[in-house]
Amino acid sequence: MNDRVYKTAREKYNAVIDEIQAMREAGRPTLVGTTSVEISELLSRMLDMRKIPHQVLNAKLHQREADIVANAGQSVNGLGAVTIATNMAGRGTDIKLSKEVKEAGGLAIIGTERHESRRVDRQLRGRAGRQGDPGSSVFYVSLEDKLMRLFASERIAKIMDRLHFDEGERLEHSMISNSIERAQKKVEENNFGIRKRLLEYDDVMNTQRTIVYKNRRHALMGERIGMDIANLIWNRVESIISNNDYEGCKEQFIKIMAMECPFTEEQLKNDNRDKLIESTYQSAIEAFSRKTERIQHVAWPVIKQVYENQGAMYERIMVPVTDGKRVFQIPCELKEAYETEGKSVIRQFEKSIMLHIIDDCWKENLRQLDELKHSVQNASYEQKDPLVIFKLESAELFKENMVDQNNNRILSILMRGQIPELQQEEVREAAPEQRSQRYNEQKGTDLVDRNQQAAAQHDTRETAEQQRRMPIMREKLPGRNDPCPCGSGKKFKNCHGRGL
Repeated sequence: MNDRVYKTAREKYNAVIDEIQAMREAGRPTLVGTTSVEISELLSRMLDMRKIPHQVLNAKLHQREADIVANAGQSVNGLGAVTIATNMAGRGTDIKLSKEVKEAGGLAIIGTERHESRRVDRQLRGRAGRQGDPGSSVFYVSLEDKLMRLFASERIAKIMDRLHFDEGERLEHSMISNSIERAQKKVEENNFGIRKRLLEYDDVMNTQRTIVYKNRRHALMGERIGMDIANLIWNRVESIISNNDYEGCKEQFIKIMAMECPFTEEQLKNDNRDKLIESTYQSAIEAFSRKTERIQHVAWPVIKQVYENQGAMYERIMVPVTDGKRVFQIPCELKEAYETEGKSVIRQFEKSIMLHIIDDCWKENLRQLDELKHSVQNASYEQKDPLVIFKLESAELFKENMVDQNNNRILSILMRGQIPELQQEEVREAAPEQRSQRYNEQKGTDLVDRNQQAAAQHDTRETAEQQRRMPIMREKLPGRNDPCPCGSGKKFKNCHGRGL
């Protein structure tokens, strides 16, 4: 079927209305295909002005869609039904024709514009003549349509001017239809190139995503979390010793590992590097083991007391663990923690920290990759392939964010983790979601009994009052049982929050 080409959109739409009127009077139902909701509403208003009954199918009346499609192939009193539809309307359903309609010529398909994809045009034309039913299809095109303006409008306009076409007169020729199809093919090839390029960019992200999700799955399952932490410690020890001098090693061990440098400057210069890494790794593992044993030692008496006295009340509890900056609320099964004498608290702490840091670093990495994808497009001005630049830069970004920074943050928290002073009455049931809060690390050691701690805190408060230290200003006041922001080590309700 050849296309009917008009010079302006106004002439085209007037011709569409005339064709609808002719098909309706011939007893043939008409399905008018549009490219947008706006055009469907414009045609609806034009049909209202001609007083032609019709139905509009543009996803705004989705509840009535089935009824509209069911009646689209019928005729009433010898007049065919008129249905205006967008591209997606009525897909997946056949328009059934009555016997009278089949004898009149079947369903008439009218396209108001050629789409960028030939597949969409073929789908619209395929609405007629289904399952052996009769039907016809025709497309109305104007030189003001987007596809025509991009590819063929000037040449065809010159032809129409040379042949002295009057207003409203149409041009219909197979050459025009072939020219439109070639333009559609060019657009499809361009769109295919865009999608292919997008997939190549996404392949870079997918490679990183596979690595991150593998690590996250290990942390989530918790079956090999001990091995992952041991590998993490080895990786950091090897990186620190290989990339720093002695002063740098001292700084990095304090910053990341929360431990003093276990070797001297002479050992760094003279000893075998592999043996030095192995001995340092063993020292770090021992330091981490002491830290986890201390957490278990502090948590076990409270867990035991809560389970024996309030076991029927709680199933899951929150155990606060701090790294000196923030408090992480670790959800634990009370019965499991009691049966393992607090060992499950350690596993939950390691699991929660790894999941939290992996998710945080991955979100930041995705944000930076998105910014990088836009910035590398300028490389084309230097005659360079933006995709190659993106692959190189994203690999370096992944190493810095998801390897170095992720490992440093996880190990820093795990090596510094400790449980603040906890009373039985402060134990609360685990909620679905918890928020991290600022925390000032309390001073003191596990060897000081509670009376000595209370005396030390009392002295600290008196000294703070004598010096008239003012609390740190915050946008939101701490909770009553939170540590006081002044750093005294007392609860807020017993320090600067007294009387509030």
